[in-house]
This record gives sequence, C-alpha cells and structure tokens, in this order.
Amino acid sequence: MILFSSIEGSDYASYSGAFLRMGTSARSLSMGSGFTAEIDQGFAAYHNPAALAFIDKRQIGFSYHSLNLDRRLMMSSISSNLPPTAGLGVAWISSGVDDIQGRSTSGYKTQQLSTSEDAIFISFAQRITPWLSLGINVKILNHQLPMNESQLAGKGTGFDIGFMLFSEEKLNFAFVVKDFNTNYQWNTGQVLEGEGRIYKESFPTMYQFGTTFTFQQLYIVGDIGVVANQEEILGTKLRLGAEYRFSDKYFIRGGFGNSRFSLGAGLNFTFLKTNDAFFDYAVVVEPHSVSQGLIHVFTYAFNF
Repeated sequence: MILFSSIEGSDYASYSGAFLRMGTSARSLSMGSGFTAEIDQGFAAYHNPAALAFIDKRQIGFSYHSLNLDRRLMMSSISSNLPPTAGLGVAWISSGVDDIQGRSTSGYKTQQLSTSEDAIFISFAQRITPWLSLGINVKILNHQLPMNESQLAGKGTGFDIGFMLFSEEKLNFAFVVKDFNTNYQWNTGQVLEGEGRIYKESFPTMYQFGTTFTFQQLYIVGDIGVVANQEEILGTKLRLGAEYRFSDKYFIRGGFGNSRFSLGAGLNFTFLKTNDAFFDYAVVVEPHSVSQGLIHVFTYAFNF
C-alpha cells in the first residue's frame, strides 16, 4: 500500500493548489498528515472543518516550514468554540518562491522576481448530535505570478465539506471532501497584448476517510483517499502515523504520507495556564524527484 501510494502521488503533485496539500502543523506532518479524523491543536479546520465543533477552547496556531530552493511556506490560524455546539475559525496559508532572476527578451538580467500563493480559510462547524458534526471551509485564493514589468494574478474560491464522529475513547471516524469546486480564474489579456483570454484552472478534489485509535501506548492516526480531477482519477493515497507520549508532556512521532517519511517531537508546557501551550518540530524527507532535501517544520499553538 505504501509503495502504491508513493507511485500514485506523483500524478497529482503538479496540479494547481499544491501548496494546500503540503500540510500545516509539525505534529500532523510528523505523523504522515493523516489527520482527517484528528483534532490538530491550532489547525483543526485545515484537515477537516467538522473538527471545530469539538474544540472546547479558543486556539491560536503558527507554523513555519523551512524549505530549500528558495521556497517558503507559513501559516497562522485562530479558532474558537461557539457554545453550546458549534465552532468557528479563520486561517491564512502563504507560500512562494523568492530570488527568481528576471531576464529581458534579449537575455539580459533584470530585477529579482518572486511568486506567491495565498489562501484564507473561513470555517464553521456544527454538532448534529453530541458525537457527530458537520463542517465547511470557504477558501479565498490568490496566486501572483512574476513578470518583468507587471504581475499576473489568478483569483478564486473553493470549499471543503467534512463529517466527524467523535468518541471520548479516542476512536474517531471522519470523512471529508477537500477542494470541492476550487479553482483560479485567470485573465491574461493584461500581459499578452490582445492575445490573452479568461480561463479557469481547477484544483483536484480529494475524498478522504480517516480514523484514530489507541494501540497499547501508541496513539495512531491514518486516512485513505482518492484524488480526482473532474471525472478522472489521478491517484490514491494512504497516510499513517503514530505518537508516543511520556511524562504527560513529551511526545515522539513518526509517519508516512504524501510520498514522504517523517519524524518529530513535541512539548506541552504551561504559558498562562496549566498545559495551555504546545511547541512541535518535524523533519520531513522529500522525494528525490522534488528537491532531494529535508523540510524542517516548527509550530507553536496556544489555548486560552
């Protein structure tokens, strides 16, 4: 299954919206990103908006990915419970590439260029029963492409819809549809001088089913999904991870997901109130076909 997932993963990695599929928190990445049925501290709505209905405090999260090849990826999020049975969240994800050498049509060097992609998530979830919730993410998207004289921007919207069955015994099940009807709208008339046109660039849609459970002293998460572009199946993916907790404050983690192996560690500590803050680190091994490097991820989450 892991080999099959690795082979199929390359089929959709180059499609639009890849920055939204790279993961967020160090905790989730170190466990393979299979968090469809898990409530991630500070970033619950990213994996499944239905998770917001089960948070019991306000949460703030910040995450930074240290990437090679002049790439950057960072995100921040704030979410809150809405008593008695709902949750609300807002998040921002930003990625890009800097230090691109611009050149004229004659090949002479011009200024340094950069490109960026940004997404704002507005999330809401409602419990239908004490143990079942429904949630939605509304995404506002912007993609800036560099030009020597101007910027070409693609704008768009998209949606995630999810369900979560939550158990106090940590045996959870969830289903989510990600990037439903998500796309960029482009107008190239500004840069192609009469030859441009308006067109739509669609994101692939992901259908994911996940679960969490405890096996002896390990907390295990995982999901399995299908990636499709309209009616074409692009691939399948299996993501698995585990977490071992000791001394009630320290965590070690490992996992496989999105064709990448990962390891990590975490610390739960007291900032203003007992055990209200989390600091996590993950190292992710990227496939050789991507960049032949390591991703270092740092996350800080705070409950209040």
